[in-house]
Amino acid sequence: MDFDSLKIFRTVAAELSITQAAVRLGRAPSNVTTRIQQLEAEFGEALFVRTGKRMTLSGAGTRLLDYAGRLLALEEEARHVVSGGRDGGALRIGSMESTAASRLPALLAGYHLRHPGTRLELGTGPSRQLVERLLAGQIDCAFAALPPALGGASGLAELGLRMRPVWTEALLLLLPASEAHARDPRALRVRSLAAFPAGCTYRQRAEELLGIAATPGWTIQEMASYHAMVACVAAGACVTVLPASVLALANAPAGLATLDAGRIDTCLLWRDGYDVPAFRALVELVDPVT
Repeated sequence: MDFDSLKIFRTVAAELSITQAAVRLGRAPSNVTTRIQQLEAEFGEALFVRTGKRMTLSGAGTRLLDYAGRLLALEEEARHVVSGGRDGGALRIGSMESTAASRLPALLAGYHLRHPGTRLELGTGPSRQLVERLLAGQIDCAFAALPPALGGASGLAELGLRMRPVWTEALLLLLPASEAHARDPRALRVRSLAAFPAGCTYRQRAEELLGIAATPGWTIQEMASYHAMVACVAAGACVTVLPASVLALANAPAGLATLDAGRIDTCLLWRDGYDVPAFRALVELVDPVT
C-alpha cells in the first residue's frame, strides 16, 4: 500500500466509477483497475461490490476510506511542516452552517490572499458532530458553539482538544407575524420548532428557551438550511432560533418578530499539539470579534 494507491482508491470511492475516476486522475482505466485490484489483493478483501456496471463500497472499503483520508492528510501535513510552510499544504476546516454563511467568507478570502498556495477545505455540520470529526482526525480545526455537556475548556482538554473564543453571536427567536406581540417564549401558540438535526447547540438553546421537554404538543422539524427555516417561520408554521448575523443575510419578510435568545460564543477548536504553518496562519486572522 502506498499513498498513490490510496489516492486512486479515494477517487474511485468518490466517483463509484472506474471510467470517471480515470478521467479525473488523468490515467488509463486499466491502470486504475489494476491499482484497485492490487489493494484488494494486499488486504485480502473486496473494496467494492460490483453489480453489472454499478459499483458501491463494500464494508471493508468503507472502513479503508476513513483511514485513507487520514493517512493522505497526514502525508500532506508532514510535507507542509517539513518544508516550513513553503509547501502550501491543506487545511480542513469544519464549521457550523451559520458561521460559514456570516463569518467565514471574509476570513477565508483574506486567508487566500495571504496564502494562495494553501488548499482550504470547508465542511459544515452541527457542533457536536464537528467535535466528533475533529477527534477522529477527519478535520483539522472547527468553528463551533460548544455543547454545554462538554464542560467548556476543561472538558475539551480532557478530550485532547484546545479552544479559542473568536466571535460572540446574539441569538434571536424568530417568530411568525401572528406571534408579533408575544413576550414570553413559553406562551407561544405555535408549537413547532424548525432546527438543524440533534447535535446543534443552537437547537439545544431553543429547546430550553421554549421548555419543549416539559411542554406537550411541541414538534421539531429538522431542516438543512436557515433559508428553509426562515421560510417556514414566514409561513406561520413554526419558530426558529438563529444568530442575528445570519438573520441580517436572510432577506426575511417584513412583519416577522424576534425575541432575545441569549448570546453564545463561537470557538475555534483544534487538537492539542496541532501546530502546522497553515493553521497558525488561520489563528493569526481570527482575533476575537463581537
